[in-house]
Amino acid sequence: MIHKTALVSKNANIDSSVSIGAYSVIDDNVNIDANTQIESHVVIKKNTSIGKNNHFFQFSSIGEEPQDLKFSGEESILRIGDNNKFREYCTVNRGTEAGINETVIGSDNLFMAYSHIAHDCIIADSCIFSNAASLAGHVRVGKYVSLGGFTLVHQFCDIGNYAFSGLGTVISRDVTPFTLVAGNHAQAYKINTAGLKRKGFDVKVITALEKIFKLFIKSKASRENVNQEYKKLNLKYPEVEYFVDFINSSERGVTR
Repeated sequence: MIHKTALVSKNANIDSSVSIGAYSVIDDNVNIDANTQIESHVVIKKNTSIGKNNHFFQFSSIGEEPQDLKFSGEESILRIGDNNKFREYCTVNRGTEAGINETVIGSDNLFMAYSHIAHDCIIADSCIFSNAASLAGHVRVGKYVSLGGFTLVHQFCDIGNYAFSGLGTVISRDVTPFTLVAGNHAQAYKINTAGLKRKGFDVKVITALEKIFKLFIKSKASRENVNQEYKKLNLKYPEVEYFVDFINSSERGVTR
């Protein structure tokens, strides 16, 4: 159902099962798949592709031009997967030519009120952005990440799978997977043990991650000595290998 006061472009491709509320605006070249619900006063701008079963609450702004002074009107896109919720006043910008030319959001994410996703960000699946959590441009967020309210993330940061940030955290470096960070500027406090247990992680895996966290994040030993000690531990878990690979591939350096 499309409310009679909604402004929907003739060049938009909208599934017949989509609901669009009063005074919402759907721009040219917008694609919206089945069973997506758009409340009143939502704006969805051009070159936005939206999957199935998404829910956009009132006053959210989706696919607007990037807040980047280098942007000069070039064509860029926003891609959104399935089963996401965008609460009131959530803002999502599309990509830039100077970046990857697109902003990408996966599936099963919750973006609470006033959260912001800037240009060229990539967000995986099953994340929670609490109220006013905000990403600057070019940020990459792994799966099952939880950002506490008013968390701010500097441009070009990477946040690993299952990471967790506390209220008001300011992140200016990469955040290792499975890690709890908090503070301004952020510090890494520990492995997010409680969260991993809730997700069904094996106790042996959690214990191994705690050892690696202490070794790579909190140890003051040289990198050479840390790597030697890591080899001695012989922890053959994919999660541990992912943690170590994340550190070794970090370009900004990791939060410690």
